[in-house]
Amino acid sequence: MKDLAASLYLQRDAFTLDVDFVVPPGGVCTLSGPSGSGKTTILRCLAGLERPARGFITLAGETWFDSGDGRDLSPHQRGVGYVTQVAYLFPHLPVRENLRFGLQRVRGRPPIVTLEEIVAPLGLEALLDREVTYLSGGERQRVAIGRALLASPRLLLLDEPVSALDYAAKAEVMTALERVLDRLPIPCVYVSHDLREAARLADRMIWLDRGRIMAHGPVQDVLSDPRLPFAQTEEAESLLVGRVRSVDTDEGLACVDFPGGELWIAAEELGAGAEVRVQIRARDVSLALERPRAISVLNILEARITSLDAAERESSQLLVGLDVGGSALLSRVTRRSALELGLREGQRVFALVKSAAITR
Repeated sequence: MKDLAASLYLQRDAFTLDVDFVVPPGGVCTLSGPSGSGKTTILRCLAGLERPARGFITLAGETWFDSGDGRDLSPHQRGVGYVTQVAYLFPHLPVRENLRFGLQRVRGRPPIVTLEEIVAPLGLEALLDREVTYLSGGERQRVAIGRALLASPRLLLLDEPVSALDYAAKAEVMTALERVLDRLPIPCVYVSHDLREAARLADRMIWLDRGRIMAHGPVQDVLSDPRLPFAQTEEAESLLVGRVRSVDTDEGLACVDFPGGELWIAAEELGAGAEVRVQIRARDVSLALERPRAISVLNILEARITSLDAAERESSQLLVGLDVGGSALLSRVTRRSALELGLREGQRVFALVKSAAITR
């Protein structure tokens, strides 16, 4: 077993953290939830910077912490790569030497990347000889991520690495993260308030609230969970993961196969065989009892209603949970429409997807 497994309990004043979770190797697990829900505290416990009152932490069968037998490895013994909102680089060293510092911390572990392998994906080629004091915020974060990876960590922790950046810098760092994170053979735990970051990067998602795990599973399942608070907002959306079957360059459309059906979306320079993540807002999904004919909507999916919940108390709208061949989808309709259609759980309907977008 190469999984990261943790059971953490600690109490600080009025706050109590009490969580149990497993993160598989490879891929990204996002910790999300409101401020004060325990996200950064979990990272600090995993890194050895904070000691739980009780519990355990194991990685690949090795025990890092166990309150039962008193075992508690120090941070340097755990071999964790930790990147925060602020990139702490050595101001007296150029970028190349900052990166090489990571190589000096390998301590006998097999490298997961080399300097040459990390420079291009992170877009650092033109920066290697530059002094770090002259780097932009996005450039500094990319260097910090590269240095953390060059230390060959056994676990990578990212604590809101783009939250302090402006839009352009955030976009460049997110693109760089996409290039490197899916190649890593180690677990990565990524803290973010931004659900769009989770939709773009994460394979799994843990939703926290007041120190407890409210949901944990594949990111597309958690984002489409109608019980969670973000599903009750106007921006509620679903995430479908699929693969491009074909591209019609004349019409600028790509056909994406996903478990449960297919979607036609804007091509966005996609190639056949590419894996993509498609975001669909609940307000862009209408429902019909029969398959419509002679309409402009391209994407019509057969579905089954799994839940009917009011978006808000005394709201004029309902949030409808749908199962599309095993994939979760959300639709927002008015109460009046639901009443006129006689919508009920278990009912077979057709979902009309008016708009869908690749995560970028």
